[in-house]
Formats: sequence, structure tokens, C-alpha cells
Amino acid sequence: MANYPAITSTERQTRISRLRATLSERNVGGLLLGSTESLRYYTGLEWHASERFLGALITGSDLIYIAPAFELSRVETLSREPGEIRAWQEEESSAALVASLLPPEATLAVDDSLPLFAYNALVGEIAARRLIDGGPLIRAQRRLKSAAEIEIIQFAMNLTLEVHRRAHKFIKPGISASEVRRYIDDQHRLLGAPGGSSFCIVSFGDATALPHGAEGEQVYKPGDVVLVDTGCRIGGYHSDLTRTYMIDDPTPEFARIWAIEREAQLAVFEAAHIGATCGSLDSAARDVLVRNGLGPDYKLPGLPHRAGHGIGLEIHEEPYIVRSNHFALSEGMCFSVEPMIVVPEAFGVRLEDHIYMSKDGPVWFTAPAEGPTEPFA
Repeated sequence: MANYPAITSTERQTRISRLRATLSERNVGGLLLGSTESLRYYTGLEWHASERFLGALITGSDLIYIAPAFELSRVETLSREPGEIRAWQEEESSAALVASLLPPEATLAVDDSLPLFAYNALVGEIAARRLIDGGPLIRAQRRLKSAAEIEIIQFAMNLTLEVHRRAHKFIKPGISASEVRRYIDDQHRLLGAPGGSSFCIVSFGDATALPHGAEGEQVYKPGDVVLVDTGCRIGGYHSDLTRTYMIDDPTPEFARIWAIEREAQLAVFEAAHIGATCGSLDSAARDVLVRNGLGPDYKLPGLPHRAGHGIGLEIHEEPYIVRSNHFALSEGMCFSVEPMIVVPEAFGVRLEDHIYMSKDGPVWFTAPAEGPTEPFA
């Protein structure tokens, strides 16, 4: 398959420059990042979080990595943006080290994905009044994807869509859900996702009415509804696609609900324009369900959860397509369209594709499903 673009140092330095401009405008002394996806976003450094703090402090002039001393040699070998590395020993406090790097009385914005124990340690070294939520500063940048980010997500979505096609052909009577999950993982790897499936839900029959799947093994039998929801990571960015279908001729009730689901999905797409609120998209989906005698609100049979979520370095991130979210859509936002319909103890239908907002409006990453037995366009 074709290569996908990498996020360049130039792009990350642009992100840092924009962050610094915001810090200056708001008179904030710096932003402290933990071992989170935001650390990767700004610095390129990937690190698994543990009880030992590792992160980075971005100030108006410096990028300083904070690391356990015994991990110093490893950090030095990893790909990252240039910056000084300051180490702390086992008996020392990483929070005290962070405090020592700030001017007196400076305000510190804190990564909102930082664990509570790390935040509490900061409170012990820096007056709580000087600590502010860094989440809004981070999310203001991360929710607007660059052309390179969109291209990577597109690559990942294309890959997972092909995996869905192969899985559809693989499912036969007597096959177990775990066999299908293993097959999907193998196909993700074969097509170029080094970590295989980042997640995978395979449900048959009435288990499809459970949005995130059922516990225990399931075996496909003729006449079952099939729901497959899976994705992978490419260059750190997620794909996430769901298809629901019947392999045999659909029952009239399944075909009816499937058509309503598809209409609701299209209604969200048509409501998505620059300046529209996220909540208005959720309402567009629910209006379709109510017109067809489902719902209202979160009542079942109907839509039990939000109509979509943002995607990027995290599989669920802003913007959230949910009631009462008054945030306006802007160019560069990427999010799912998945107004699932649940018929309790019978079946569920979730059709999930993602869109990105161009300056001219919404664009599908993947073409939606064709019909109740035709899960691909």
C-alpha cells in the first residue's frame, strides 16, 4: 500500500510556536505535559505512563524534558524535538524539579490527562492558585487537524475498511467471534498496521444490541445480525469503523431499522457545516429517529449515546457530537458519525464512518455502507 506522511519536526515546531503565543497572550509561564498523547503531539516523544513522572515543560523560550535519572540514556535515544533533559533521582521529587524551573509566582498550565497523583505532587510544590487547567489550550490546537494529520487518518481508515471487506468474506456459519477478531488483527498487520487492531468488537445476533459487545464467546449462525467495529493506529493516529449487516436475506424489521440508521447518519453529514454546533448534529440524528417512532431522547428502541466523537491521536477526543455541546465546527475537525439504534434483546445497528471538515464543508473519510446486506459502497 502507499506510504503515509510522517508528522515532521517543522510541523511540531509550528505547534509549539502557536502554543507559546497563547501562553504569552494569557500570561501563563508554561505548560507541563505528562506521558500523554499531548506529549507526542508537541514533542514527538512516545512514553508509556507509570508511577514515575516523565514529561516536558514548554515555556515561552524553552522545551525541557523531565525524566527519571535512570531512564536518561533511553530518553536520549528516542525521537523527539530538541530540548534540555533535566533528571530527578529516585529519592527526589519530580514536582519540585518542575517548580524550580518556573519563575517565582509564574502560572503553570497542566496537561489535563496528567494523573491525579502527579497533580497532587505539584500542589505540594506550587501554590494551587498558580496551577490552571491546560486542557483548553491543548485541545484548541489538537482538535484542528493539519493536512498531514488528515492524510494519515485517511490512510488508516482506508486500511481498516479493506480489513472490514476481508472480514465480511471470512464470516461463515460456525465461526466464533474470537476467530474473527484474530483474523482482523492479522489482516491489520498484513496491510501495514504494525500494532494490529487497536481494538475490535465482533458481535452476532442479539449481542449486537450491546454497544460495546458482550462477554464470553459467540458463534455465528445463519440469520444472525453481524456487527464489527474495529480500528488500528498508523503513525499514532487512529482509524475506527463499524459495519452492521446480515449475510443472509435481511428480516423486514432489520431492513427497516438499518434504513433509519442510514438516514440518521446522512442527516448528521448534511447538518455538518462550518459554524454549526456539535449539539445540532446530534439533534439531526435524533430527529430522524423520532420521525420514525423511535426514542425520543435516549429511550430505547433508539439512540442510547452521543452521535459521534472526535478522532486523532486518541480514538475518542474533541469534538464530541453530543446534545448541548455548543462548540462550533471549524475547518480541520475530524469526527465519527455513528447514531447507533438499539432494539433491546433483539439487535443493534451501528454504521460508523468519519468525516473531516474542509473549508467547503464535510468530507467522508470512507463511503458509507450501501445496504443491509451490502456493507460497502
